[in-house]
Amino acid sequence: MNDWKQRLGMVYSTNPDFEYTTEQEPQVQTLEPAKQDLRVWLDRKHRGGKTVTLVKGFVGTQEDLSELGRMLKSRCGVGGSAKDGEIIIQGDHRERVVELLLKEGYRCKKAGN
Repeated sequence: MNDWKQRLGMVYSTNPDFEYTTEQEPQVQTLEPAKQDLRVWLDRKHRGGKTVTLVKGFVGTQEDLSELGRMLKSRCGVGGSAKDGEIIIQGDHRERVVELLLKEGYRCKKAGN
C-alpha cells in the first residue's frame, strides 16, 4: 500500500528493511435485530425549531444503518438521514417508528421527551 496521504506527517526510518503499516479500523459486525437495543427520541435542538425523530443505539456497519434508515423513511413517507450511529427522521413519528422497528424484530422503546 503506497498511499502518501496516510503517511503525511510521518518520520521516516533510515532502516532499509522498515515496512510502513497503517492501523486499520476494526469492522463492527452488525448485531441481529433481536440483540439490538434501540431508543427513539424526539429532538428539536440545533434544528431551527424543527422537530425530528432520532433512533439511537444501533450497533453495526454504516451500510446496514443506512438501509434501516431508508426503510424507516420510506414507510413514514418523510425525509431524513442516517449517520454517526443514529437515524434522523423528519417530524414527530415516534409511534410509527417504534411500531415499524418492533415489527422488524428490533428491541426498542421510546425515550426522552
